[in-house]
Amino acid sequence: MLRYKADLKTLLWMLLTTTLLVALWRAPAFSWWLYAPFLYFSIAASIMAHNHNHVRTWKGNFLNHATDMWITLFYGYPLFAWIPTHNQNHHRYNNTKPDHTHTWRFWEANSLLTLLAYPAISAFYQQPAIGGYLKSLYSRNRSQFYVGVAQIVCLVAWVAAALLLDWRKALLYVVIPQQVSLITVLVFNYIQHVHADEEDEWNHSRNITGPVLNFLMFNNGYHTVHHITPGLHWSLTPAEHRKVAHRIDPALNEPSILWYLVRTYLLAPFVPSLRHESMRVARQTRGREPAAS
Repeated sequence: MLRYKADLKTLLWMLLTTTLLVALWRAPAFSWWLYAPFLYFSIAASIMAHNHNHVRTWKGNFLNHATDMWITLFYGYPLFAWIPTHNQNHHRYNNTKPDHTHTWRFWEANSLLTLLAYPAISAFYQQPAIGGYLKSLYSRNRSQFYVGVAQIVCLVAWVAAALLLDWRKALLYVVIPQQVSLITVLVFNYIQHVHADEEDEWNHSRNITGPVLNFLMFNNGYHTVHHITPGLHWSLTPAEHRKVAHRIDPALNEPSILWYLVRTYLLAPFVPSLRHESMRVARQTRGREPAAS
C-alpha cells in the first residue's frame, strides 16, 4: 500500500506523535520529558506535510486523504495550502521576486531580526494565494474543493474540541505545538534560501548535510536536488545530492545547522570575517551571468 518502504518511518513518526499527545493530555502533571520530544515530533509533522504533498505516501486515495487529515491536525494548517504556495509558486519561482515566500522582500540582510520576522511576513503574503486557490477549486474541481473545506472544518473542530475539554491543555498541547510546527518550517525555508543565488542553476539553495538533522527531518537538508526534482522521494535525496555536490558552491553545503545558526546570527554581528552577503548581489556587483552547466 505504501509507495516507498522508507515511509514506514513516516508511519512510525505519526504513531509516536499521536501517542505522545495522548500521554501528555492524560498525564496528571506537565512533563518536560514528554513535551520536549512532542515539540520535535510536531516540527517533524511539518516536514511530513511537505513530503506527503510532493510524493503521496500511499497508492490509494482513501489512505492519502486520511494522512492529509492527520497532518492537518498536527501541522496546524490545511494540507491543501501547500499546493498554491509551495508547488505552484515557490517551486516555479524559487525565491525570485514572484515567489510569495522570497526571503529578500524588504531587505537583503540576513540577521537575527530578519530571521525572526520572516515567518510572519511569509505567512501574510501566502494567504491571498491560498484563498484564490480554494475559490478556483470551487469552479473547476468541486470534489477537491470539498476535500479542502473538510480539512479546514476538521482543524477548527479539533482545536475547538480541545479548548472545550480543557483550554489550558489545549493551548499547551495543541495550539502551541501547531504554531511551533508552522513557524519552524518557514524558518527552514528562510535558511535554505537566504543569501543564495536564486538565479543560478546550482547555487539557488542552501543544503544542511549533517546526518543528525537529516535523520530527524527526513532528509530535508538536501534542498538543491529537491528543487531540481521536486517529485523525488525524500529517501532518495542523499544519493542525488552526492551526484551534484561538486557543482554547488561549498559555502552552500553546511555540515551543521547549529553552527550555521550560531555563526550567522550570534557571532557574525561582532566578527566581521563571519559576515556574508547575498550571492546574487555579489554576482550582480561583479557583473557576471548566473553559472550554468
